[in-house]
Amino acid sequence: MIKLYTDAATRKDLSSAGILIIHKNIQLQLKYPLKAMDNHEAEFLAVIKGLTETLAQFNSTEAIFLYSDSKIVIDSINKQYSKHYSTQLQQILLLLEKFSLVTYQWIPEKQNQGAHTLALQALHAQNS
Repeated sequence: MIKLYTDAATRKDLSSAGILIIHKNIQLQLKYPLKAMDNHEAEFLAVIKGLTETLAQFNSTEAIFLYSDSKIVIDSINKQYSKHYSTQLQQILLLLEKFSLVTYQWIPEKQNQGAHTLALQALHAQNS
């Protein structure tokens, strides 16, 4: 079982993604600077980067639990529709098909502090 937590941060003309992957009590912490975009798009890209990294690092036959504090991302996955982020959603849906079993769930920001902190660290690193 793999737990994947994703989050994004956006400030003015900067965006970033934080990814926390937990597998067998080992954490893989990743942070990515992103080009300037709105926070919703950054949240979609955080999920894309998280799924891509999970595929690269682990066996796709393991169960994946995907957690995001972005309601628009989780709702879009559930509905398989997004009015403004259809390209990003299609990338996510294609990635999800590569796994044997994926469960995705919205969680409150306070339960997503690991990924949130990583996203903020990547955002601050861009300011340096």
